[in-house]
Amino acid sequence: MTTNQKSLNDDVKLALPDNDCEQQATPDVEIIEFDYSKRSQWLRAAVLGATDGLVSIGSLMMGVGAVKQDAKAMILTGCAGLVAGACSMAIGEFVSVQSQLDIELAQIKRDNARRATGEPENEGDEKLPNPAQASAASAVAFAIGAAVPLLTASFIGGYKLRLGMVVGAVTVALVLFGWLGAVLGKAPIIKSSLTILIGGWFAMAITFGLTKLIGSSGL
Repeated sequence: MTTNQKSLNDDVKLALPDNDCEQQATPDVEIIEFDYSKRSQWLRAAVLGATDGLVSIGSLMMGVGAVKQDAKAMILTGCAGLVAGACSMAIGEFVSVQSQLDIELAQIKRDNARRATGEPENEGDEKLPNPAQASAASAVAFAIGAAVPLLTASFIGGYKLRLGMVVGAVTVALVLFGWLGAVLGKAPIIKSSLTILIGGWFAMAITFGLTKLIGSSGL
């Protein structure tokens, strides 16, 4: 028995170095995770612009449709809203991001002054916001979102069918934009889609109801 135990102990002792060698030979794999916050600048501008264009123009056309059955009036109102809204989104986003850029550049200069270096650090340039990119993303996204109800109303002549199709097209687009924003930003898909969808329905319902009430009162 004593001899067998010694032989077993020797086998265990001999096996231990092999395990150590295997552990040392196994290289450490470094997992690099993508920082989704880097997408926040253009993603926020694009999703916000598309959703704003979709809800704004859809609600505007529903408001006009509440008091006028003419398709031309709805389409002209939608076109005017598309142009005005895209310009407004572009200018507003540019001013907002430019202000953020000025603040961050001023902070970089203060940091460099504390380090007593005459040249700014280049490492932070990639993280600085881009006003032109955000502005263009907002304008293009707004136009894309606004085109959904506008194109839907352009090909339907019946009044009630036109209103129903506008609501349906806006609903589908809201769910799609909510899903796209959630996928790109790695956010909860159902929560994001439902939030945008309920907000869009609420905006269209209020606009339609109030415009109908104001029009029926003769104001």
